[in-house]
Amino acid sequence: MFPGIINFASTEAGEKSDLLGSLGINVQLLVLQTIAFLILLFILSKFVFPVLTSMLEKREKLIEDSVRVAQDAEKNAEKTQDEVAKLIKEARKEADAVISGAKSEASKIVDNADKKSRERAERIVADAEEEINKNITDAKNSLRQETLELVAEATGMVIGKTIDAKIDKQIIKSAISESEK
Repeated sequence: MFPGIINFASTEAGEKSDLLGSLGINVQLLVLQTIAFLILLFILSKFVFPVLTSMLEKREKLIEDSVRVAQDAEKNAEKTQDEVAKLIKEARKEADAVISGAKSEASKIVDNADKKSRERAERIVADAEEEINKNITDAKNSLRQETLELVAEATGMVIGKTIDAKIDKQIIKSAISESEK
């Protein structure tokens, strides 16, 4: 029916075949390789690529989570360092306050001990002075008594008789008071 067109097409196909053949390309082999590539691409996209992409997504998520955890850990470490620094600062303040209080308390104790020792020394001196004054008073009284007795004896010897004790004491007292003037 259309012998001219078929002949033209086969001539044309033959020429194309010769053109690809002159380049060293086998058309049948090229078509088979293209079909095999498309089948391989279909199998890979249906079975391998989904598994591979899910593994890559899981890996990417794992890496992102690890980075996020590392960032959180770094933030927590910074917060912890800040808190530790604050605690150390507070501890130093408390230690300084304790040391200051201890120094103040020690100073008070030393002052109190000094005050007590001064008071004790003053008491000892006052007691000693009181004891000395008492001894002096006792010695004066004893001396006065001995003087009275000596005067009474001397008066008795001079007069030659003993006067009763009451009159004797009055005479001696008046003599002593005149001598003290």
